[in-house]
Amino acid sequence: MAARMRAADMIGTSLQGLRIVLVEPSHPGNIGAAARAMKVMGLRHLVLINPRFFPDPEATALASGAEDILDAARVCADLDTALQGCHKVYGTSARDRRIQWPSSNAREAAGNILADLGNGDCALLFGRERTGLTNAELDRCQVLVHIPTAEEYHSLNLGQAVQVLAYELHIAALMTLPQLAAPPEEQSAPVEDMEGFYGHLQHVLRRSGFLQELRATRMMRRLRRLFDRARPSRNEVNILRGILTEIERWAAKVDRKDQDSL
Repeated sequence: MAARMRAADMIGTSLQGLRIVLVEPSHPGNIGAAARAMKVMGLRHLVLINPRFFPDPEATALASGAEDILDAARVCADLDTALQGCHKVYGTSARDRRIQWPSSNAREAAGNILADLGNGDCALLFGRERTGLTNAELDRCQVLVHIPTAEEYHSLNLGQAVQVLAYELHIAALMTLPQLAAPPEEQSAPVEDMEGFYGHLQHVLRRSGFLQELRATRMMRRLRRLFDRARPSRNEVNILRGILTEIERWAAKVDRKDQDSL
């Protein structure tokens, strides 16, 4: 748990300079869904340009625990204000432009955004629900970002688009983290413990009638291979031998009952 919290803090720090900018969102529910998507993936800075309804109960309801993102959201009257201080602007668009423009898919863009954040604040623009970003707004973007979809249907709503990009950004940030130390792996049981277990297992299998003399050698060889692949620890071998011991005790009780009934 502590390792996960450290990783979350580091991801939040690496994405600190990124603004998620929603241009003239008309549905307050999409604003709330975007805030939720952002918080889940470690993004904090939401900027709204001329939202039709904000604040709004529907936005709060769909934020579902991300109300702090809504409370801290900055509302701007124009794009210039929203982008002030940013050195790189990415814009989401599903349209092809006639003029050749740098573009990348969501995954590529996430890695590039993360690298660009090393040089200062960046913005990621999302357009209106129905019409997206205007040509003039796209002109303000150095890179266009698209989300690959199935050929027969391209439509993502605003909240979904923010979620996809937020996820890709989170994964890109996660991949840059130093590998957290994994808990030490429990050592395999030493050979003498395994030999004791094999002897015990063979004894119980013979008593049960499962291990017949004609196939005993081959069967024990297969069982050895099985447990060699499993590489049980000393504690696990002790558990297995405890099970065998209980089987022996049970078998002894059955034998006594059978003798008493004679």
